[in-house]
Amino acid sequence: MLSIKDLVDAQLYPNEAAALQDALRHLLRARPEVRLRLAIHQYQTEALTLAQAASLAGVSWLQMRDLLVERGVPLRLGTTTLDEAEAEVQALRSIPHRP
Repeated sequence: MLSIKDLVDAQLYPNEAAALQDALRHLLRARPEVRLRLAIHQYQTEALTLAQAASLAGVSWLQMRDLLVERGVPLRLGTTTLDEAEAEVQALRSIPHRP
């Protein structure tokens, strides 16, 4: 059986990380259901925002939202508490304005 090391040894890739990255890119292109499941998982673990998950899944923001709702995944749309909202407002106010 072939290994990633074989691809590097054949000088098809500069290193194992590059070979693995290319293999993952091709897997995600060829298998949209894998892309979607990965996007949902990444969203659930808070590694991606809804927009980023939609981009990974190859769907619109609205479609991704609907897919998450259909699967019973709680949506994270903005702050969930008053303290978080106030902290966000304060952070935005502290950003210097450009003339």
